[in-house]
Amino acid sequence: MWVAQCPAIPGCISQGATREQALENIREAIAGCLEVRAERGLPLTVETRQVEVVI
Repeated sequence: MWVAQCPAIPGCISQGATREQALENIREAIAGCLEVRAERGLPLTVETRQVEVVI
């Protein structure tokens, strides 16, 4: 099982049995999330940044 998320859109997460399926599913999820956020007058995305922590 593969899990994909779009950190710039809170709550936008999907999954698939294969990497390709997860990517296809997250594309659909992104479109749906953006549509709902626009309808509700929410900002479409939030600012994110990636930090690498070495342990």
